[in-house]
Amino acid sequence: MEITHTGSCLCGAIKFEMEGKFKKFFFCHCSRCRKTSGSAHCANLFAPGAKLTWLSGEEKISHYRLEGANFARNFCSTCSSLLPLHVKSRDIVVIPAGCLDTDVEITPQAHIFTDSKGNWDQVLNDISCFEQMPA
Repeated sequence: MEITHTGSCLCGAIKFEMEGKFKKFFFCHCSRCRKTSGSAHCANLFAPGAKLTWLSGEEKISHYRLEGANFARNFCSTCSSLLPLHVKSRDIVVIPAGCLDTDVEITPQAHIFTDSKGNWDQVLNDISCFEQMPA
């Protein structure tokens, strides 16, 4: 049975649906993912053979491919949210976990490219956690 997931960008202009099953869920610490996310890592889900359908806002999707590298991103031209990418050469859909509006059936499986971690990323599991913005 195929599973359907839905998602959207932050401003809501772009909505999508994916039919398929996630096989991998990685936190990628490579310098490229850190730069595109502005964070410690990207949280990416991988769904081989999945079907990606844009429900609205497809004309607002911007695409970036890093020349000379196997790295590309789709993002909203209005709010800059990262969006799914269908890698046709590998027939795999890569979805940034944060743009999903539905729960996923798998948990993260690994941190990858940890040799590229920011030096400030070493203590993230040891610092305080707050449910909201602290005073």
